[in-house]
Amino acid sequence: MTDSQSLSESQKQYLAGLVMGADVARAISGLPILSRATPTQGQTLHLGNGPTKINGQTIATAPEKPAIEAQDTVLASGKKLVKEEQAKREKNGLDIWDEIEKRAVNNEFPKGTDVFLTKFHGLFYVAPAQDSYMCRMRLPGGVLHAWQLRGLASLCEKAAGGFVDITTRANLQLREIPADKAMDILYGLRELDIITLGSGADNIRNCTASALSGLDDQELIETIPLAKKMHHAILNHRECYGLPRKFNIAFDGSGKISSLDDTNDIGFHAVEVSEANASDDLKSGIYFQLTVGGITGHRDFARYTNVLLKPNECIAVAIAIVQVFIDTGDRTDRNRARLKYVLDRLGFDSFIELVEQKLARSLRKVDSMRLTIHSNENRTAHIGFHPQKQAGKNYVGLVLPVGRITSEQAMVIADISETYGNGETRLTVWQNLIIPNIDDNAIEQVKQTLTRLGIGYEASSFRAGLVACTGNAGCKFAASNTKSHAMQIARFLETRFVMDTPLNIHLTGCHHSCAQHYIGDIGLLGCKVEQGDDMIEGYHVHIGGGWGNRQATARLVFEAIPFHDVPPLLAELVDFYLRHRRNGEDFASFAARKTDAELKELVVVRL
Repeated sequence: MTDSQSLSESQKQYLAGLVMGADVARAISGLPILSRATPTQGQTLHLGNGPTKINGQTIATAPEKPAIEAQDTVLASGKKLVKEEQAKREKNGLDIWDEIEKRAVNNEFPKGTDVFLTKFHGLFYVAPAQDSYMCRMRLPGGVLHAWQLRGLASLCEKAAGGFVDITTRANLQLREIPADKAMDILYGLRELDIITLGSGADNIRNCTASALSGLDDQELIETIPLAKKMHHAILNHRECYGLPRKFNIAFDGSGKISSLDDTNDIGFHAVEVSEANASDDLKSGIYFQLTVGGITGHRDFARYTNVLLKPNECIAVAIAIVQVFIDTGDRTDRNRARLKYVLDRLGFDSFIELVEQKLARSLRKVDSMRLTIHSNENRTAHIGFHPQKQAGKNYVGLVLPVGRITSEQAMVIADISETYGNGETRLTVWQNLIIPNIDDNAIEQVKQTLTRLGIGYEASSFRAGLVACTGNAGCKFAASNTKSHAMQIARFLETRFVMDTPLNIHLTGCHHSCAQHYIGDIGLLGCKVEQGDDMIEGYHVHIGGGWGNRQATARLVFEAIPFHDVPPLLAELVDFYLRHRRNGEDFASFAARKTDAELKELVVVRL
C-alpha cells in the first residue's frame, strides 16, 4: 500500500474496533482469539475463562447475554438493580465451583451475596436457623432408583444430618451439612447421577409430573418423559439461568395424583379433543392446555392461555416463555419479579405474542369449550396399596410424616423397592413416596416388612393430607416450627375424629408459602403472637382452599392464634363441619358456603 493509500486515523480506529468486536464475538462463542489485536486508546479488553470486559464493563458470555441486556435496559432507564441482580452481573453463579471448593477446604461458609450465588449449585447456607448448608437437587418427575436412594442415605450419614426431606416439588433436600462437607455432598451427588445445578436462586426449579405416570389407568398421557426432557433442555440452555426470579414448571397427565400444575409459572395439563369437536385444523386426540402465572403464595393460580399444544411442542414453548420472562421480568423489585407480575403488566395476549416472536410461529389457539377436561383425581391415591394399570402389579404410597425419613429408613425403602418392585421409587408433591411394580402375591410380604420396620402405608384423613415446610428449625424466614406443630395437630385431631373424606392441612412458616397454605382446606401461616411481654409462635388460620376442579384461595379467618390454641380451634372447626355438612360435601365446599362471620361466630375455642 502506498502512502496515498494509507488509512486515516479514524479508519484505523474503525478497523481496530471491528477486529476487537470480532475477537469479543469469538470469545463469547468460546472460539480462540485470532488477531490478539491491541485495543484502541481508552479501551480495555479482557478475554479468558471469566467474563469478558470492555472499559471495565462485564460482557456476559453468549448464553448469559439476554440477562445482561435485560439488566442494561433497566440501568438505561435510570432504575437501580436489586442487590441479587447486581451480584449476578458481577459474578456468574454457575462459575463459582472453585470458590465453593476453596471455602470447603477452609471450613468456611459464604458471606454477603456469595450466599445467594452459592444457591446456583444447590447449596443454601441457612443461618441463623442453623449454621449449616441445605442441599436441594433436581429429580425430574420425582423418579429415583434404589441405588441412588441407597447412595443418598449413605451420603447424608457421612456428610449431612442423617435424614432426607421430601419437598412439595417431588424433590429431596439434605440438611445439617457442615461447611467442610459441602464438596463431599456435591461430588457425592454427581457420583449418583443427581444434578444440583440451578436447584436454587433465580432458576427453574425441579420439573414435576404426575407421580403415577405410566402406572395410572386413568391418565391421558405419560408425563414423566416430558419432565425429563424439560430437565435436559434447561441444563442445555444456559440462558435459562439468567432469570429475574425462581420459576416452576409442571406436567399433569390428568390422572389420579395431581402434580398441582395450576400452582406453577407454567403448567401443561392434559386434555382431550373428541371426534365431535375435531376439525380439519384440530385433529382429535390428547393435547396439553398451556397455563401460566401460577403463584399461590401471591394468591394467583395459573390461567389457561387458549394455547393448546401437542406433546412434542411443549418443551420449545416452555423455553420461549422463559426467554420472554428473562427479557421482561422485574429486576428492580424482588417482590414483583415473578412471572405473574409480567402477565399483570403486559396482559396475557401481549405476552403470548412475545412468545410467538421467540418461536417465529403462531401458536394454536383453542377455546376451552371445545376440550374434554377429565377429572380423575383421587385425593388419597398417594397413600396405601393400589392396583396399577399393568395386570398383577401394584404400588404402595408410604406415609412419611411431614416428608422426613431417616437414612436408615431410606436404606430399607431402597431394599423393598429392589426386592419386591423394579428398584424404582416415585416422589410426590404431597411429601411422600411411592414404590411401584409390586406383584399381587408380594403385597402381604411388603406390608409385613413395612410394619416391622415402622414405616406406615395407612393414614388418617388428617395425616394423609398433612403438608409442612421446613419451619424455623431449618429456615431463617419461618416464624414457627411447622413440622413439629403439624405432627401435634395430626395427633390431636385423629384421636378425636374419624373422617370419611380427605382433609388437607398445610402449614407454612412464612410468606414464601413453600407448603402452599393458600390451597389447603385449612392453611396455617406462621407468625409471632404477642402474649404478655413475650412473642410466641402462632398462626394465621386460612380456610377453604383447593386446586384443580376445586380451585380456590383459602381466606384468612382467624388471625394471630397462639399455637397452643390452634389444635383445639381446628377441632372445633372439624366438629362444626361434620355436624353441618350437606350430603357428605367436602370441607372446601362447606367452607365456601359459610361466611367468615358465620365461622367466627359458630366456631368457639374451648380451652
